[in-house]
Amino acid sequence: MEFATILFKTILLFVIFVITLLVAMYATWAERKVAAFIQDRRGPNRAGPMGLLQPLADGLKMFMKEEIIPMTANRVLFIMGPSIAMTTACLTGAIIPWGGNLTINNKIYSLQITDLNIGILYIFAMVSIGVYGIMIGGWASNNKYSLLGAIRAASQMISYELAMGLSIITLVLTTGTLSLSEIVDQQQGWHWNIFYHPLGFIIFLICAFAECNRSPFDLPECETELIGGYHTEYSSMKLGFYLFAEYINMFISAAVISTLYFGGYHMPFIHHLDLSPNVMTLIGSAFFFLKIFFFIFLFMWVRWTLPRFRFDQLMNLGWKRLLPLGIINMFITALIILLNEYL
Repeated sequence: MEFATILFKTILLFVIFVITLLVAMYATWAERKVAAFIQDRRGPNRAGPMGLLQPLADGLKMFMKEEIIPMTANRVLFIMGPSIAMTTACLTGAIIPWGGNLTINNKIYSLQITDLNIGILYIFAMVSIGVYGIMIGGWASNNKYSLLGAIRAASQMISYELAMGLSIITLVLTTGTLSLSEIVDQQQGWHWNIFYHPLGFIIFLICAFAECNRSPFDLPECETELIGGYHTEYSSMKLGFYLFAEYINMFISAAVISTLYFGGYHMPFIHHLDLSPNVMTLIGSAFFFLKIFFFIFLFMWVRWTLPRFRFDQLMNLGWKRLLPLGIINMFITALIILLNEYL
C-alpha cells in the first residue's frame, strides 16, 4: 500500500474515531432533550447555550469522581470489563462505508477504512465479543446483583443475535455478498433493501434495540430488582466507559441499519444535479449521517414512549416470535429466489 493511502486511511480513522466520540457525547444531551420534550419539561439548559456544554460537564464530573474498586472484586477483570465494552464498540466502525470515493491529486480514496469481504460476519463477531465486556464486569464485581444483571444481559443479547442473524441471511441471499460496500452499491437510486426485505428490517431493528440494551429491552439495568445491574459496583470513568459504550453502540447500530436497508451514503436523484464527484461524495456522506441521526432519534423516542418488558416477556418475544418469523422469512426469500431461477 502506498504511503499516501496509508496516510489518508490513518487520518480517516482518526476522524471517524473523533466523530464517534462526539456523536456519543452529544447523544447524551439529545436524549435528555428528547425526554424533556416528550415529558413536557425543559431538560439541560444551564451549562452553555441550550445546555450544549452539559456533556462536557458530565464528562468532567466522571473524571473528578473517586474511583472505587471493591476489596472482594477481581481487580484485573474488573478493569478489563469496561475496556472490552468500549473497544469493541469503537472497532465496529472500521468497516462501515461512510461515503463514496474522493479524488485527491488524481488518486482515488475510499471513505471506508477497510473493505472486508466478510464485513457482516465482522460486525457479528464484534457484537459477540461485546457480551464478554458486560459478563466479565458483572462477574468480577463479586456482587450478586451485578452478576444477575450480567446474566440477563448476556442471555438477552445471545437470544436476539439468532433472530438478527436470520434477518441478515435473507439479505445475503438476495445480494450475494457479505461486503458492506457491495451491499451499499447495489442500493443506488431507490433500490433500498427496506423495500425488498420489510420483515427482515423489522426483525433486525427490534434485535438492534435489544443488542444495545435500550428500552424496552433495558433489563440488565433495573433499579427495582438489580440496583444498577451489571455496573452496580462501578464508578468514575469505568462507569463512564460502560455508559459511553451504550451510546456508541446506538450510533453504530444506526449506521449499520442505514447501510444495510436504506442505501447507505447513496442519495436518490443526486446524479441529476450535475455536481463534481467530490462534492457528490461529501453530500452523500452528509445524507448518510442524516439517516443515522434519524435512527438515533428513533432509539430515543422509543425509550421514552414504550414501557419496558418483563424478562419472561423479552425471552418469549425473542424465542417464540422473532426466531420463527426469521426462519419463515428466510424460507420465503429462498423460495422466491429459486422460483425466479426456474421461471
